[in-house]
Amino acid sequence: MSSADTFPIDFSEFQPLPLDPNKPELTAEQRETLQANINFCRDVIVFFTAIADAKGLGGHTGGPFDTVPEVMIAYSFMLHAQENGKPDVLPIFFDEAGHRVATQYLMAVIEGNLPVEKLFHYREFEAHLPGHPERDFTPGVKFSSGRLGHMWPFVNGVAIANPDKAVFMFGSDGSQMEGNDAEAARLAVAQNLNVKLVIDDNDVTIAGFPSDYLPGFDVTKTLEGHGIKTDVGDGEDLDALYARMCKVVTNQGPLALINKRKMCPGIDGLEGSNHGHDVIKTAVAIKHLRSRGRDAAADYLESVEKLPGGPKYQGSQGGGKNRALFGKFMNEILAAMPEAERVEKVRVFDCDLEGSCGLDSIRKEHPEVFVRGGIMERGNFSAAAGFGYEEGKQGVYATFSAFLEMLVSEITMARLNKSNVLAHFSHSGCDDMADNTCHFGINNFFAANGLPDDGKDNTRLYFPADQHQFKACLNRIFNEAGLRFIFSTRSAVPDLLDDNGKEIYGSDYEFVPGRDEVIREGSAGYIVSFGETVYRALDAVISLKESGVDVGLINKPTLNVFDPEMMKKLAAAPAVLVAEGFNVNTGLGVRFGSELLKYGFQGKYNHIGTNKEGSGGLWQQMGYQGLDPEGIAKSIRELL
Repeated sequence: MSSADTFPIDFSEFQPLPLDPNKPELTAEQRETLQANINFCRDVIVFFTAIADAKGLGGHTGGPFDTVPEVMIAYSFMLHAQENGKPDVLPIFFDEAGHRVATQYLMAVIEGNLPVEKLFHYREFEAHLPGHPERDFTPGVKFSSGRLGHMWPFVNGVAIANPDKAVFMFGSDGSQMEGNDAEAARLAVAQNLNVKLVIDDNDVTIAGFPSDYLPGFDVTKTLEGHGIKTDVGDGEDLDALYARMCKVVTNQGPLALINKRKMCPGIDGLEGSNHGHDVIKTAVAIKHLRSRGRDAAADYLESVEKLPGGPKYQGSQGGGKNRALFGKFMNEILAAMPEAERVEKVRVFDCDLEGSCGLDSIRKEHPEVFVRGGIMERGNFSAAAGFGYEEGKQGVYATFSAFLEMLVSEITMARLNKSNVLAHFSHSGCDDMADNTCHFGINNFFAANGLPDDGKDNTRLYFPADQHQFKACLNRIFNEAGLRFIFSTRSAVPDLLDDNGKEIYGSDYEFVPGRDEVIREGSAGYIVSFGETVYRALDAVISLKESGVDVGLINKPTLNVFDPEMMKKLAAAPAVLVAEGFNVNTGLGVRFGSELLKYGFQGKYNHIGTNKEGSGGLWQQMGYQGLDPEGIAKSIRELL
């Protein structure tokens, strides 16, 4: 790890600048100081987010970089209010775009709540600087943003609780696609709430440009349609931006400032590109910082070394990223169908996360069945269900597992309509989750919300353990009726091996829905697991056997169906431990023990899973939850 005695950009350059919004013209001196503060903050954001890239952690530079001018002006209004100036402004930078968390960390340093040296460790394990803001987890961070587009309804409540203050809510054209913002707009207008929306409208999201894939969407017209007064202008015209922000904050009621700009303005190689959404590449940052005269910062970046990856595991090797392989395996299925049949019977709905869920390869090879749905998870799932309303048609859908929690009502409606939906939810569990708790996909059992009803509910949840089982599962369930949810992790998973070093799920493997599988036999008891926890549990089992504790391992790839033969086998075992990456309160473990009792189980039982808020990093998240091989082995030893 690289180190430095002092932060290479001197924070004494920043000059706090109270500004009276009742005076909408900047003096020459004010303008010079404000511009210097903007330049300083943008340089700092480029620098410390690029450190995370150099370490292999990611970090999202573009959003916080772009919105610095309006953040600095809002901060000047807050400073003025703190000196008893009017109007009063709530001193919190509420932001509905969680990936702009670098803004919160920068302001925490500026306001004296966070040591500047902490910025060296952005996104690192236990550094308390995760990829989305979390209240009180990081000193100086005053709110938790949740996922994209979740803040405005919350901010409405804050405004109701603070009727004498202007409340800022920073948004974006992407976050404004979310449906709950429409609901928030109606309430803000109806109650005349003093919410000040500052929207970065750069026509960029992860998957591309909304003006291309959602040509009817216009954030200004949308807000105006709800009754929000808007002011549209150039976000990089400082004098005009300042005057517009003065107008917004000195007028009562909900107002939206729509700031047009290219993404990453002034950064050579990123300006106007959707690649600016994610972290700036270290080489690009070094070039940019040198052009800005920040040679010490550039020199530091050149010295940063990538952090070590996770450990190797016994009983597995190689591996693949199932979240990306979903698209590859789907393309093989689609390619086997005549084009006319594909168009008639299949539609694939993306929620702006195509590259993260494997859908980008489907868009490239089979654009005739691909729908770019934008950041609208609820609506897109229901559209997939509507397409799959008729027998023989399949709606295919994909997004992050954390967003499954948003879809419970839509899932119920799809089930009641007997729709056919194959839904891929990537980023399940907590493994590799740099964005931390709000992006943990740990409540996936919420999808199984049907009623037993004599077996009529055919909703199925699948979490294969490696790429070969994932492919076999997908091929088996593609043409089935009903709701099928297949889960994958953000991280790659290795291929499972038997005692002879051969792949367990080789070319002759056939996936059977509802069937649990023995990975290792054991006389002392069994660990039951699925997904990314299986290979960790296998490592633990191998070590336990070597130490004389003969524990077996069961892989349960179909999560919400109990295999009668396996339940009989486990009911006769001395002990059973369920180990999973899902929420320990809502996952497999809370129901598995009860089912065992129905089969006459009289042994010892326990279940472990994600049980506490995250602590940043990547592969370290599983160990932090006690779900690495050492943690699993410790739990089974305690049980025995």
